[in-house]
Amino acid sequence: MQNILDHVDSNIHVDPPIWQGVPSDRFDTLSAKFTLFETAFNRHIASPTPANRLARDEAQAETTRELRGFVNQFLRFPPVTNVDRVEMGIPNHDTIRTDHKVVTEIVDFVLHLRNIREIMVDFWVQGQTNKAKPPGYDGAVIVWGTLDQPPQHTDDLIQHTMASRTPFALHFDETERGKTVYVAAAWQNERGIIGQWSEFKNAIIP
Repeated sequence: MQNILDHVDSNIHVDPPIWQGVPSDRFDTLSAKFTLFETAFNRHIASPTPANRLARDEAQAETTRELRGFVNQFLRFPPVTNVDRVEMGIPNHDTIRTDHKVVTEIVDFVLHLRNIREIMVDFWVQGQTNKAKPPGYDGAVIVWGTLDQPPQHTDDLIQHTMASRTPFALHFDETERGKTVYVAAAWQNERGIIGQWSEFKNAIIP
């Protein structure tokens, strides 16, 4: 994200601005949220208390939402180019019309408690008896988070990973033991296309 901020700054805070359509006030809002997240992150590293972890997670979720909206509203269109997006680490939309495989499979999974601070996500294609991932797929995108109440959307689960094989182990801090973790998953193919998200499932962290 710092790379994105630096790149945008170098294109809008010049005279005349190279990117005319990016408002400075929205950039300032995004920068401020990133600063708040960075402060919360460093505070949690220095003192990993439950309160500091919660502050970090909340700041990360808020910053992520602001960044997603900023990118989709201002950085997906000219004068921002494909080269600019590559330099910022933002994936370009695929303009090839052929061979766009739609991900129709849905992930089904169960959560197993194996060791302390560890939960196994055992996943497969919904409706099938074997646990092989679909041909041409990278694996399952797994998102999770420790919350006080059930999530309303997958964006509420800020931890994520790509699991290429099942089962996949989720590891937690000692301070998270006894809390409820919520998990969802979706298949992703080799083109980076993600399918429908599964239902939310939860477990108590051992």
